[in-house]
Amino acid sequence: MTTGTRWPVVLRVEDGLEPQIVLRPLTRRDRRAWVELRSHNAFWLRPWDATRPDGSAPRVRFQEFVRTLNADARAGRSRPFAIEVDGRLVGSLTLSSIIYGALRSASVGYWLAHAATGRGTMTRSIARLLDYAFEDLGLHRVEICVRPENTASLAVVARLGLRAEGRRERFLHIDGQWRDHLAFAVTAEERGSTRMADRVLRAPRDHGEQTSTSAEV
Repeated sequence: MTTGTRWPVVLRVEDGLEPQIVLRPLTRRDRRAWVELRSHNAFWLRPWDATRPDGSAPRVRFQEFVRTLNADARAGRSRPFAIEVDGRLVGSLTLSSIIYGALRSASVGYWLAHAATGRGTMTRSIARLLDYAFEDLGLHRVEICVRPENTASLAVVARLGLRAEGRRERFLHIDGQWRDHLAFAVTAEERGSTRMADRVLRAPRDHGEQTSTSAEV
């Protein structure tokens, strides 16, 4: 029986590694921590954050932002998670553009605070999210799109063993320009019976880890 229609959902990364990672819904109580985290990491995230071609930057109240995230999740369009490490908010990870029917596909976007990088946090978090996408949501294919310049995020998808699908020219508006992206994906058949978290445990540990993909809009 699938539990994919249920929301809210809390996912724990139970791979026996440290630090302890929990993926959970963002709540209104997170406002102060979220605002401070984004503010302190603004320069760090700017090269990877999505922008609007018309240059507008609409301000949305945090409460409205959380309400929209939960509405989309309950409607089955996305699964937006805050990343919590040892009880501290450090970023977000979203399974977005969820489509069922004949496609059964979704995309992954994320960002991570500078202080939390370099410890395997995002790789382990994505692995847990992918297992959830296949096992609980019953999806067939999940993709991650990464800017070619984002070498550390390329290391993340390599460590996860995702298949390269090629270049998408001028795919997304990032930091004021239309930017090319490299697409990577994994299907249910490719994953097979081996959980993504187990792939990470067997992967080499000499990769870095970047803050974000630009798919997080």
